[in-house]
Amino acid sequence: MELRLHDTLTREKRTFVPLDPNNVRMYVCGPTVYDFAHIGNARPVIVFDVLFRLLRHLYGEAHVKYVRNITDVDDKINDRAARDFPGLPLNEAIRKVTEQTGKQFHADVDALGALRPTVEPRATEHIGEMRELIEKLVAGGFAYVAEDHVLFSPQAMNAANSVLPRYGALSNRSLDEMVAGARVDVAPYKKGNTDFVLWKPSKPGEPSWPSPAGIKAEGRPGWHIECSAMAWKHLGEHFDIHGGGIDLVFPHHENEVAQSCCAFHQERMANYWMHNGFLQVESEKMSKSLGNFITIHELLAEWPGEVLRLNMLKTQYRSPIDWTVKSLEESAKTLDDWYRVAADVAPGKPAASVVESLLDDLNTPQAIAALHGLRGNDIAGLAGSLRLLGFLSESAAQWESRKQQASGIDAKEVERLIAERTAARSRKDFKESDRIRDLLATMGVAIKDSKEGTTWEIAR
Repeated sequence: MELRLHDTLTREKRTFVPLDPNNVRMYVCGPTVYDFAHIGNARPVIVFDVLFRLLRHLYGEAHVKYVRNITDVDDKINDRAARDFPGLPLNEAIRKVTEQTGKQFHADVDALGALRPTVEPRATEHIGEMRELIEKLVAGGFAYVAEDHVLFSPQAMNAANSVLPRYGALSNRSLDEMVAGARVDVAPYKKGNTDFVLWKPSKPGEPSWPSPAGIKAEGRPGWHIECSAMAWKHLGEHFDIHGGGIDLVFPHHENEVAQSCCAFHQERMANYWMHNGFLQVESEKMSKSLGNFITIHELLAEWPGEVLRLNMLKTQYRSPIDWTVKSLEESAKTLDDWYRVAADVAPGKPAASVVESLLDDLNTPQAIAALHGLRGNDIAGLAGSLRLLGFLSESAAQWESRKQQASGIDAKEVERLIAERTAARSRKDFKESDRIRDLLATMGVAIKDSKEGTTWEIAR
């Protein structure tokens, strides 16, 4: 069975054919490091980690290159730095913010079971490539200089008689629709309403670099040019897959396509564009004003990262997801079971039913259903399949011990009470047996009696 992926540009599932099977290349937009990543940010991390794992399974680990950038120059970073470190020079404060936030992001996504990308470039390390791209765009007539800014002209792109795509094709919008539906920056030096910034002058104290296109004042890049430059540096002018959240289709990805295709006179930047859907919390849009803005870090204080991972994968990546406590509880129980039966088993090859589900545009709900089907007849296949999906990172004992530590439950005390209850049941003292059962319940422990004896787990 072939790998088929939904391409945002063509709006259809397409068979994946890499440009070079020995060098499969994927770029995904990463974090802007100014604050804790929220649970919505976790969705592309997990989705494209699964795709990365699947591509490595299909083509070999050495033949897949995954690039996920870090944006470390941005107005939000500047504002956070000035707020948190008012006594420091701005550039020093910015460095503290980006270092602390970047470190926290890595700790959070590691806990989600996500593999580190092959390359994780930082925007500030690629200013030279950004200037070079801007120079190409100015020389080609696609960008112009105005009041120490460099701006890209979508009108010039669409007027070009060449192989270039139409600006607006990715988001399926006309220029008029973009002006009507977007928050367009109004500036007297812009030639067109849809023109966007490639480079701008820095304010006093802000990060700054020598400017391109003959501009004497120092400045800094716009957001969109950063990803075009980093993708070009690490993956080339034309690569296989570009991914990110659905909110990035316009303007960010639309502008990336424009910049890269015009700079290199290419029909495509990436052969496949993939976007994950939005996330809601308890059926409401996540926002700070509603009080339901949840960071990955906050959730990890209450739930193991693999629970968050499974909860995310129960919904197909292109569909909206409703993040609920009930669903988290169900995911935790499922993982408890998988750890009990498969964590300490020598893994076999991932089951064909699981792999085939993933080949169908990462149909993770179908893959999870296939996992449940393996539980009773192919535990080795279950173990191998779970590892392909990024689960079973520890032994069953480690999983149980960590859960107990997180809950504050004393395992020795639980075992002592269970032994007392067993003794009470054997002498038919059911009143005492019920009392101990109820005591365990208040401690957050659920017990299960069977012919083999009594087992227990942390109640969710």
